[in-house]
Amino acid sequence: MKILILHGPNLNLLGEREPAVYGTMTLNQLNVQLKNFAQKKKCSLKIFQSNHEGELIDLLHKHRSWSDGIVFNPAAFTHYSYALRDAVAAVNVPIIEVHLSDIKKRESFRKISVIAPECLAQISGYGVKSYTKAIEKLCDTLKRKK
Repeated sequence: MKILILHGPNLNLLGEREPAVYGTMTLNQLNVQLKNFAQKKKCSLKIFQSNHEGELIDLLHKHRSWSDGIVFNPAAFTHYSYALRDAVAAVNVPIIEVHLSDIKKRESFRKISVIAPECLAQISGYGVKSYTKAIEKLCDTLKRKK
């Protein structure tokens, strides 16, 4: 299984930015954990982070043929980016939206995702486990399709 991991804006500041909300783990540490987890699940990963909406769209487009599934943390773009929503709908690959924090328990503007309706699922509020749960769900879903 080939899974694309996309981290959205400000996730490059993990470990520094609002540790009470996002924890103290850095993005590099998160990526190492994800690679180790994926290896145990016999999955290969490509991992990218961008603070730019257009670059995230380009990455979705570019890797749609390579990936069997996508784990996507659109971060703040979750709540208003119809361009990302349309890209997610267009790539025709199962996508799971993830968030480290529970967006339903945060500020009112964070409770709505314009992207989630185009995804297989949304997993939020489990910290790093949001990502590993998403990888696991994608692997299980893709195995059933074969």
